[in-house]
Amino acid sequence: MSELGSRKGDHIDLAISGNVGFRKGTLLDEVQLIHCSLPELHVDKIELATDFLGCRLSAPLLIAAMTGGTERAGLLNLKLAEVAEQAGVALGLGSQRAMVKTGEVNQEIAASYRLRQVAPSIPILGNLGAVQAAEMSTSLVSEMLDAVQASALCIHLNPAQEMIQPGGDRDFRGCEDAIARLADELKLPVIAKETGCGISASVGHRLKKLGVQHVDISGGGGTSWVGVEARRAHGDKVRQGEEFWDWGIPTAASILQLAPLQFQTLIATGGIKSGLDVARALNLGANLAGIARPVLQALDAGGQEGAISFIEAVADDLRAAMLLTGSGSVKALQEKPRLIGPNLQVWKAPL
Repeated sequence: MSELGSRKGDHIDLAISGNVGFRKGTLLDEVQLIHCSLPELHVDKIELATDFLGCRLSAPLLIAAMTGGTERAGLLNLKLAEVAEQAGVALGLGSQRAMVKTGEVNQEIAASYRLRQVAPSIPILGNLGAVQAAEMSTSLVSEMLDAVQASALCIHLNPAQEMIQPGGDRDFRGCEDAIARLADELKLPVIAKETGCGISASVGHRLKKLGVQHVDISGGGGTSWVGVEARRAHGDKVRQGEEFWDWGIPTAASILQLAPLQFQTLIATGGIKSGLDVARALNLGANLAGIARPVLQALDAGGQEGAISFIEAVADDLRAAMLLTGSGSVKALQEKPRLIGPNLQVWKAPL
């Protein structure tokens, strides 16, 4: 197996069963939704459906990016795509770097990312690292996306993970120019996406100036990809990974930082585990919530039925939270008042 294939396998194993979560939380528990004892709603009439990239989702949910590029990853992606299609939610692909490692699209490796045969109607998000995007022409990126019939391109920003990853990127110059070029030249929308360390208001402003209208904050509090790489590292990188394990902006804090910038889509991922987490994220200003590791674990424990049941439980709990706040729609929930605890309150000032 190649070094890349071995790394992807390690990532899957650690995501399913490894102790690689943040040791600090998302700060979503600092968001107190206000109870409405007179909701004047029927729970079955509450509208969860949400528009995203020209598609109507059954709920404001995304199965967030996890894997790709190997036979095992391809089988997992197919199962996740079937789950997403049946549940009516969006799906993110893992990094497609493996598809274009030789400077052209490798159709054999691309097969592990091709999911339209089982997921014809949902948004499928392509994925490429900012450093790799800077090294690739727009036409090659477009060919990579066309090969999997993607709905958009996530350009992932993961400098903290790369610092610990054996053989990881060390030079991040040119990423802004690449993002601006692709936002301008690609026919598909560009989504700037972190990978577990969150995005600040100052970076949000920079992304807006580059032409980005969609952002996935992927804040701290869920899987620590620094922690994942620390588990795989050797020598001093193990020590450094332990030191920076909890590096980043908590998920709730990142939403709070970026919501005032009014991106077309603000996706909240990073430690989202329940419908109540989703409700809090939406109330803070997110449009969609992404869930990764819990879906993968539900799939591993109970197959596709288990993963679908998990997503349905998240949607049911979101609906309950909406009823209990008197919110008949996602938009109504976003407009409800909330109380913010002191540990989150300190993040309100733009940083």
